[in-house]
Amino acid sequence: MSEYTQKERLVRVLQGEKVDRMPAICVTQTGTVDQMEAIGVYWPEANYDAEQLAALSEAGHTVVGFEAIRVPFDITAEAEFFGCGIKDGTKVQQPSVISHVVKSLDDLAQFEGYDVADPAKRTSIVLDAIKILKEKYGDEVPIIGSMIGPFSLAQHLTGDSWFMDIMTKQEYGLEVMEFATEFSIKYALAQVEAGACVFSIIDPTASYQLIGGDFYKMFVVPFHQKLIDALHEKGVPAVLHICGDTTEGLALMETCGVDAISVDQNVNAATAVSKVEKALIVGNLDPVNCLWNQTPEFVKAESERVLKELDGKGLLAPGCGTVSQTPTENLQAMIEVAKTWTY
Repeated sequence: MSEYTQKERLVRVLQGEKVDRMPAICVTQTGTVDQMEAIGVYWPEANYDAEQLAALSEAGHTVVGFEAIRVPFDITAEAEFFGCGIKDGTKVQQPSVISHVVKSLDDLAQFEGYDVADPAKRTSIVLDAIKILKEKYGDEVPIIGSMIGPFSLAQHLTGDSWFMDIMTKQEYGLEVMEFATEFSIKYALAQVEAGACVFSIIDPTASYQLIGGDFYKMFVVPFHQKLIDALHEKGVPAVLHICGDTTEGLALMETCGVDAISVDQNVNAATAVSKVEKALIVGNLDPVNCLWNQTPEFVKAESERVLKELDGKGLLAPGCGTVSQTPTENLQAMIEVAKTWTY
């Protein structure tokens, strides 16, 4: 019998402490059709009901075997909170943001006094789902809270002009980032209070590759640092996921103090390990060309390859969000290999 609970093992690993073996987790979205059919709870309805959200989140643990429960599945509740238009998802597809609400700093005034636990908002559903899971699992199974990062939230609020705005209207851009980060901290800490013990920040458009080093230093690092500092004050380790080839930006990404960086399949895991000093590298099995479209035997071979590249300085996981049609047996093949790694 292990001396660690699943929660203890994951938190200790992320905080740089020794454990017996690798925890088998996913820090990106975990929902699949297989899980929906196994428990009779489906997207998109599960995104809008706390009991269903908790049940389908839990299925990643009970049906698939992940040693953590991650909540929620999508990254649109934050933009929806502020009134952005949302295209509803389907049984196999995530919802998406289709309209925006901020064109000038004056537009931010309408949001004064907001409450992330407002029962009329979907953020409250996420918080209630975490409470349900915390009540059920206590300190045995880790609950990974998650939300969109402040840079991508700012882009959801402002639209595609955001990338030009940070280059031509820097004062405006910085004010929007302050606003988005203040919300991110409040929402993250509310998830921690509800029961999350690890936090996953998904900031897909905060890409060094997309905006360059200078703008990343100005518009991303200090705001990620504020968020991560707030989490660390509560003893909660944080994982940062940014899509695309983040290889050349990894050292800069680490300066925000994050405990682990999730990298996608476009990054070589061994190279990623060499680019950081302390942060664990999480990843990076291809969600499409490996986990979805291959066999369990192929997944195991790829998992072994990635583990060798990580060389004990990371966690095996999908390189991005799990594709909803991914077979359960493929995810279980990855989990089986992860659990064989001993430290």
